[in-house]
Amino acid sequence: MNACDPTIEAEVMKVLDEWQETFSRRDMAAWEETYHFPHYRLGLASGEMRVLPEPGTQDPDSFTRLAARGWHYSKWTRRNIIHASDTKVHVDVQFTRCRKNHTPIESFDALYTLTNVNGRWGVKMRSSYAA
Repeated sequence: MNACDPTIEAEVMKVLDEWQETFSRRDMAAWEETYHFPHYRLGLASGEMRVLPEPGTQDPDSFTRLAARGWHYSKWTRRNIIHASDTKVHVDVQFTRCRKNHTPIESFDALYTLTNVNGRWGVKMRSSYAA
């Protein structure tokens, strides 16, 4: 593991906090502000790469489908920086989807890549097994 500068680690964790908070709030515009575009998602076991070229191209029904399965919010259950430079950080994460009563629905392991573009950290790419 490359040592991560504490300032960079704090900035990256702040972006991830905002990512999860805006996602759980179902605020698509604010959630997308934590991205860098184009944004890439290597999804599920199929290995299909999905590219979001710009803000507003995220699936608008994402939140509705999750809520239909009892989802109320998500939380990080693990966040470990595994590689870091001044402009790119790989974060090994696990997130858990929860019901309103705080019981877990399911957890997923993932790898998030955050990049620093023009002085701003954002999520550039993610790979997970989440549906």
